[in-house]
Amino acid sequence: MTNEPLSFPRRYARTQRFTSGAPRAFTVSPDGSRVVFLRSPSGTERANQLWVLDVPEGRDRVVADPAALLGGAAEHLSPQERARRERSREGGAGIVGYATDTAAELACFTLSGRLFTAELRAGTARELPVPAPVIDPRPSPDGRLVAYVSQGALRVVGAEGEGDRVLAEPEESAGDGAVSYGLAEFIAAEEMGRSRGFWWSPEGDRLLVARVDDTPVQRWWISDPANPEADPQRVAYPRAGSANADVRLFVFGLDGVRTEVSWDRARYPYLAHVHWSAAGAPLVLVQARDQRSQLFLAVDPDTGATRMVHADEDPTWLDLFPGVPCWSPGGQLVRIADEGGARVLEFGERPLTGAQLHVRAVLDVSADDVLVAASAGEDASSPETGEVHVYRVNELGLERVSQEPGVHSAVRAGGVTVLVSSVLDQPGVNVRVLRDGKPQATIPSYAEDPGLSPRVTLTQGGAQKIPCAVLMPADYDGDTPLPVLLDPYGGPHGPRVVAAHNAHLTSQWFADQGFAVVVADGRGTPGRSPAWEKAIRDDLTLSLDDQVEALHSLAERFPLDLSKVAIRGWSYGGWLAGLAVLRRPDVFHAGIAGAPVADWRLYDTHYTERYLGDPAASPAVYARSSLVTDEGLAEPADTHRPLMIVHGLADDNVVVAHALRLSSALLAAGRPHEVLPLSGVTHMTPQETVAENLLLLQVDFLKRSLGMS
Repeated sequence: MTNEPLSFPRRYARTQRFTSGAPRAFTVSPDGSRVVFLRSPSGTERANQLWVLDVPEGRDRVVADPAALLGGAAEHLSPQERARRERSREGGAGIVGYATDTAAELACFTLSGRLFTAELRAGTARELPVPAPVIDPRPSPDGRLVAYVSQGALRVVGAEGEGDRVLAEPEESAGDGAVSYGLAEFIAAEEMGRSRGFWWSPEGDRLLVARVDDTPVQRWWISDPANPEADPQRVAYPRAGSANADVRLFVFGLDGVRTEVSWDRARYPYLAHVHWSAAGAPLVLVQARDQRSQLFLAVDPDTGATRMVHADEDPTWLDLFPGVPCWSPGGQLVRIADEGGARVLEFGERPLTGAQLHVRAVLDVSADDVLVAASAGEDASSPETGEVHVYRVNELGLERVSQEPGVHSAVRAGGVTVLVSSVLDQPGVNVRVLRDGKPQATIPSYAEDPGLSPRVTLTQGGAQKIPCAVLMPADYDGDTPLPVLLDPYGGPHGPRVVAAHNAHLTSQWFADQGFAVVVADGRGTPGRSPAWEKAIRDDLTLSLDDQVEALHSLAERFPLDLSKVAIRGWSYGGWLAGLAVLRRPDVFHAGIAGAPVADWRLYDTHYTERYLGDPAASPAVYARSSLVTDEGLAEPADTHRPLMIVHGLADDNVVVAHALRLSSALLAAGRPHEVLPLSGVTHMTPQETVAENLLLLQVDFLKRSLGMS
């Protein structure tokens, strides 16, 4: 027996990237007396418990423990629940989500597909006997009822378990598909940030319900070659240029009477956002297929008729943002818009911010102000590289709530703000509870200390001032030029240059293996300006140009050995690594492409068409940005460089066909490469031994390829 400490890769995997035990998913009661949240009991336990902090006393308590509620039995997830967690990249277990009534007195959640409620003030939890598997249960605002989805039907049950009934029955499809109620379709959950499919009225007497018919969507098969006796999984996947699910919206009374909400669905097929509060009529945001126009519509719940509140157009594309659109308590439309070259907060028809801020999300709207998350805009006095702050904004100006450099977010109600902060010089998250801006309590984290401190410099590179992070080995002498590893994501929605400790742990571990690690957020990455994000329209390869520019600029200030340069990445970053090796072997000498999008025609509609348009209308645009086409490798340079391709065989987001087509094209071109198939692994790699060994194998490949062994 040995007491040898676990390696960093093993601890990183075992602790879910050191997120287990960290508090998350906060809700503040309207009276400010309670903060509801999730947290697992230790840094190595994945199963989250439901907790309540009693703010006046400053003490927290468990109100629902999965181990007790399941009697120690293992969790069993339905395929639908697994798909939901994959869409949200949820790697935890136990209670991974919950919903509360308006007063935050009652919460409901699922465990093993069973429905549970918790009395948050009393601290008791119970199971409601309803048909399983249950998905996305939500109490009515008054806490009398709970609506949930089971087997494609939207059902309603009393909060005490009485009177369970079907409100919307799934329908037989006219073709080879399914019609369900109350669930978000794949494209909404994966790309639009809409994980819900039903919304209660403020009075709790009716609901808005999405009806999804996925019959038009192309069917793909996801198989497990390592287990040939298992049937392949059949999934509806809307690849670029193909048909999406048909999505309609209905108002349902509790008696089952339904009224369809009407809008020009042919022109605006995407149901992007729904908001229903006491401040106004139901509000929906619908988008055109090309995402260059969208409508904000108010719904008459009695007739289903809609009236236009606002319309947006953009020649490139229109982004979607967390927390908006919504009504202010006074009935003003709150939204985020790109105006005058800046991303601003709009209140009614008035911008409340300018180019000094780049607004990223609306966190709360009160009668006095709007709480937003924002990074420094183009007119800011300092670039504040990697920082995101919380601001209070109104007609009189703005006030920063978060102070120390870092990445901050917040939840607010009843005069209480929960400020969640990550900074560079401390691991994990720091959660502070403020009342009227003054410290009231803290919510401790049980996450493990990584035992690794990133030696990171946040800076800018090149004439474009590309945000960069540079990491050196912990024992670096400061003089010897080091082999370089670029470690980017490099694309939309995925900033990697952030002023947060844990975000750089893996990069630091690679640095400690003998590399200078460079992370660069070039054009297309979020957080700087609309023009910066939208520069990649019709040409994603600009992402690679910016990696090269950042590398060469940093080499003038840091001891980088440009004769030994490698790149690694996952998903968009995996595509970027493959592109680097194939198109710029003069710069890059080895690459690791994890779950790469090799052929953009095989990726989904809402994401891909936003950046590259319709593949039928723009085949050359797709070919230029893809690694492979029907003819083989797309625009490869003559020089061959080592490439490792890693892909999960169960991936239903970037399907393994991408890796297989890339490997086939490389083989046909006579280019040696390595393929590492991950049996049973999806787009995430939560399995402990897989995640650990994947890091170790990557280091071995990089050292062999760069002659460091």
